[in-house]
Amino acid sequence: MARSCIVMKFGGTSVGDAKAILRVCDVVRGRLPLHPIVVVSAMAKVTDQLLQMARAAGSGDRKTALTLARELRERHYNTAGELLGTALFTQFHGDLGAEFEELEELLRGISAVGELTPRTTDHVASFGEVLSSKLVTAAMSAHGIEASLVDSRDCIVTDNAFTRATPLFDDTNARLTSLVGPLVDQDRVPVMGGFIASTHKGITTTIGRGGSDFSAAIVGAGMGADKIEIWTDVDGMMTTDPNLCPDARRIKTISFDEAAELAYFGAKVLHPATVLPAIQKNIPVYILNSRNPTCEGTRIVARAPHCKNFFKAIAAKKRITIVDVAAPRMLLAHGFLKSIFEAFDRHRIAVDVVSTSEVSVSLTVDSNESIPALAADLERLADVKYEGRKAIVCLVGENLREIPGIAAHVFGELSDVKIRMISQGASEINLTFVIDEDQVPSVVQRLHKAFFAELDPEIFA
Repeated sequence: MARSCIVMKFGGTSVGDAKAILRVCDVVRGRLPLHPIVVVSAMAKVTDQLLQMARAAGSGDRKTALTLARELRERHYNTAGELLGTALFTQFHGDLGAEFEELEELLRGISAVGELTPRTTDHVASFGEVLSSKLVTAAMSAHGIEASLVDSRDCIVTDNAFTRATPLFDDTNARLTSLVGPLVDQDRVPVMGGFIASTHKGITTTIGRGGSDFSAAIVGAGMGADKIEIWTDVDGMMTTDPNLCPDARRIKTISFDEAAELAYFGAKVLHPATVLPAIQKNIPVYILNSRNPTCEGTRIVARAPHCKNFFKAIAAKKRITIVDVAAPRMLLAHGFLKSIFEAFDRHRIAVDVVSTSEVSVSLTVDSNESIPALAADLERLADVKYEGRKAIVCLVGENLREIPGIAAHVFGELSDVKIRMISQGASEINLTFVIDEDQVPSVVQRLHKAFFAELDPEIFA
């Protein structure tokens, strides 16, 4: 087994330009005694641009695709020039150039065929992380850190469900041990791109948007890291979205379960799947700010210390549609719910909140999904109505089931608000309800004022 190490993941804004990458070098230098492994996202907005050029090529618009690729080439060349100085940039120029030649060749091929497949989409999307990991490795080497580039596609093995591939952990762990372990033992800093992986046959895959956090947790779990640090552009997880509520405060410590619940219901700091490999190995995850590295951030652990406040945080998820499925009494018999959920399964649509009565079921889904097609399918079973522009508000805390009157306390604060659905009891750690989307700012502000006026200093900063 390799010596103890930590994993440091830097998001797109943390590697967004030369200045940001130099900050990353400084932060990593301060962690060298802990034997860091660095995982980087693509530079800010690059994945979106790559997907845009892939779509342009797929629709036969080769000119737009290649223009976008040239703009991206320019940005990476300029950043490399600022970071490396003339002599080193001349050496590195060819390496970047070769990647862009390959990208442009790929785009020409896609536009010639006039079709964009999930497999090709992954290939195009992978360039962001490949380029940023090369750039960060070169910058570290130029600034006195002994860094080694490791292509994540050589380490992280997945199935072939392109665009959201699932890691195969045993194979991945074996490769991490053989490729990354020796570098850590030699006091080198391995630098890897997040989000990208490959199949057993070496075909490039991606593990879904937000997947760089997941990559960091996969690497951390595989290497038995002491901790995983997710470096972003905020000071950690907050009691609510500071854009909605300027009084939001930093959470110092939170449990894995609470963090995953918040991430799922809209707290954008963390990708929910991130925590899974870390939970299984009981590795703490820290959320830290690369622009404010002295801030101690948020620590996510298997079991958080007891909190004197009822709630740790409030999250809100907008763009929600409620689907109401109502059937005559005799139809709500054995197998009715199964048939409903099978319809959601056929359309690959995830459900957030469910509420049932004797003759009807209400469910919430993300408004981006193909709801008319789902409704047409469900109409074979029952009457279907759907309404959009809703939002889910989720209050997260520990052992909420055990607190008498907690729901009365929450809804007492909102006695004038139309609440469409309520869910409590499915989980010990959340109380969830659905409201009209335009009411989110005032509802979140009122609840925050009611429940976070006094804070437990052990838990909140």
